[in-house]
Amino acid sequence: MSAEYQIYSLGDFQLKSGKIIPSAHIAYKTFGDPTRPAIVYPTWYSGAISDNEWLIGTSKTLNPKRYYIVVTALFGNGQSSSPSNTPDLKPFPDVLFYDNVRAQHELVTKKLGIKHARAVLGWSMGAGQTYQWATQYPEFMDLVVPFCGSAKTSLHNQVFLEGVKVAVLGGKGVASGGVCRGEATRGEYCGWSEEQRAVGLKALGRVYAGWGFSQAFYREKLYESALGFKDLEDFMVNFWETWALSKDPENMLVMLHTWQAGDCSDQEPYNGDIEAAMKGIKAKALVLPSKTDLYFPPEDSEIEVAHMRSGVGECVPFPSIWGHWAGGPGQSTEDVKWLDDKLRDLFGRVQHTGPGSQQRT
Repeated sequence: MSAEYQIYSLGDFQLKSGKIIPSAHIAYKTFGDPTRPAIVYPTWYSGAISDNEWLIGTSKTLNPKRYYIVVTALFGNGQSSSPSNTPDLKPFPDVLFYDNVRAQHELVTKKLGIKHARAVLGWSMGAGQTYQWATQYPEFMDLVVPFCGSAKTSLHNQVFLEGVKVAVLGGKGVASGGVCRGEATRGEYCGWSEEQRAVGLKALGRVYAGWGFSQAFYREKLYESALGFKDLEDFMVNFWETWALSKDPENMLVMLHTWQAGDCSDQEPYNGDIEAAMKGIKAKALVLPSKTDLYFPPEDSEIEVAHMRSGVGECVPFPSIWGHWAGGPGQSTEDVKWLDDKLRDLFGRVQHTGPGSQQRT
């Protein structure tokens, strides 16, 4: 157990595919009093648990004095079961949002004793997990707030992720096996040398640089005025490459598959019908895309909300030029305030209608 987070053992965890992660575990961290209403707050692509903490605080809507906040880590993030901490499992099996949320549900119900949550929310892949929660366990929460994410990964988003995937795999001279597939197999598992790792991760960082922020962000040179980099190359090296080099390439590929294959309708009773899945959401949904997000555009969120039952969903875009980064991880202070204000308003106007999280199992 780490001082930074806790571990819940899942045993031999069977995935939706039928494959097993042996001696699996999920990492999590809690904030606040467990008798308070619960909020589930999953992590995002590459994010550690600590990377979610920017939205939590006594001055924020996610106030540990008012709520019991549970931050859960994705499989593959390096804290929950991942290639980097499961060395005997090569290759690591493909994991879906369905698998992550089933593990999270087991954690919060069996370990933490939560019967009902006030809200589930998250940024980017955290938004994908939020939609998964809302459709997989629709009675479990009052509110869902997915920001800068989607219920089903769009075709354009899958294409973007193919670019990220082949950038990483190119480090060891391997091609993609196709959309929602891993590397093109060359027989036995092939690991990474330090040089291959560095080449692949640097490429990942530079590919991602054109997508994480908007055209307007670059045009206005916010990487200089807001983030303090001296020029574009300084930003490429000391923001994007530094971020990428801090990661494990196989961890990134596991999470990338989860994202690329994201589809909350790929489960019973929806059977691939995304409109039915959206109509299956019972919690009040506040969907917050960024108006300048290059891979989760507001139009996609508006379509998802339009398929929800009347009165369930509301779509309000971030009025930001920070692109995807408007929703996190806290570097745009104006967007943090905008998001926190939207959460405060929602929590204030929608009553806690389900069983109280004070009722423990």
